[in-house]
Amino acid sequence: MKKVFVLAVVASAFIVSCQRSATDQSTTTAPQEVAAEKGATYTVNKETSQVKWTGYHKGGLNPRFGIIKSEGTISAENGAITGGSFVMDMKSILTDAASVDAASSGGKTSADLDLHLKNADFFDIEKYPTAKFEITNVKSFDAATDKSAIADANYVISGNLTIKDKTVNVTFPAKTVVSDTEITLTSKFTINRQDWGLVYGTEGDAKDWMISQEIDIELNIKGNK
Repeated sequence: MKKVFVLAVVASAFIVSCQRSATDQSTTTAPQEVAAEKGATYTVNKETSQVKWTGYHKGGLNPRFGIIKSEGTISAENGAITGGSFVMDMKSILTDAASVDAASSGGKTSADLDLHLKNADFFDIEKYPTAKFEITNVKSFDAATDKSAIADANYVISGNLTIKDKTVNVTFPAKTVVSDTEITLTSKFTINRQDWGLVYGTEGDAKDWMISQEIDIELNIKGNK
């Protein structure tokens, strides 16, 4: 019976993992020099832009997802992004209520998860109220060598992502569209939370082990002159 139970858990984890929406696996390095913002400047529209996050339990089970508000600027010259800087308001973390079933989570709600994420267990927003992403490099997407889950990805973007007191350079494919009045940036990529020291409890704690290290980030950014 015990073997059957274990196999059932493994099988369900595999099935749920296969149902995860496609994302790009980001690459990370040490922090890099921030790119100069050349050309026209576009201000991120907080009302029409969205930074979406999705976290999982081990094996891709029980996805939890929500949004974070952000603001910033993107610069572009000759139809291509040259730089940009985004500040994310960690106090605005909002878990989608549809991702937390109180009946199967011991009565816990999305509001409870918000408090859990905001306190010292993870982001410690009283001490670190914001996170920041600063573009360090932008290069053209090469379909012969680069792969992406984003249809019509046309650039590969690198930037320093600072969460709490840790900065890591992250690289991911993106689709950008630049016009005289508007700029859009779309991307779906996965990061490893432990690269920023985001752990629940101490290293090796069973509570932390139950949470997947992977966090999916979805960017839908719009900027206007």
